Amino acid sequence: MTCGRQNQRRAGLALAAAAALLLAGCGQSAETKGADGAKGGAAAGASPSSSSSASAKASVAPLGPGEVRVGGEVAKPYSVTLADLRKLPQASVEVKFTSAKGEQRHTYQGVPLHDVLKTAEPRFDAAKKNGQLRGFVSATGGGDYRAVFAWAEIDPGFAKSQVLLAVSEDGVAFDDAAGPRLVVPQDTKGGRYVSELNQLWVGVVDPVVDGAK
Repeated sequence: MTCGRQNQRRAGLALAAAAALLLAGCGQSAETKGADGAKGGAAAGASPSSSSSASAKASVAPLGPGEVRVGGEVAKPYSVTLADLRKLPQASVEVKFTSAKGEQRHTYQGVPLHDVLKTAEPRFDAAKKNGQLRGFVSATGGGDYRAVFAWAEIDPGFAKSQVLLAVSEDGVAFDDAAGPRLVVPQDTKGGRYVSELNQLWVGVVDPVVDGAK
């Protein structure tokens, strides 16, 4: 009986040991798979992110020579060229301003900036009184030159003069590759006469002002 019990005990210990080894092996296999899965998951997670980033970059097509991108807080972003602007109703304005070259006097012909931006349908808050007065426009030109306008400066409902996207100066057409030029009749200096214009970005001040509280 003693011998039988010892044999049973030994068999039980052997069975327990085998089970422990089996469980350890399964645990190690599961752990290894989990690590591979984590790596695989990270790779998979990185891939869509990288792909999305690449897609986002790809979706912003590079601008052609003389092309102007209109975007920002607008419903219908688009791009426009000098050739497109020449097909639109034109306005003419005589201006005088000072620059690094001294006093300048010119006659420009072009399209009102308000008309170009209105086509993109700026998203101003209609629930707020005169919500468009919270808007602004950033104009970027060659060499990363940039100037900012309040919306009221370009909206004929508020402003007396028209900011133009000029297609010609003194009767001489701008080169298509150079793009249009901003003309700001109300300015006494030429700093906001942005040349080689390539981007018009519409924004609202609310996120900046409210975020500063």
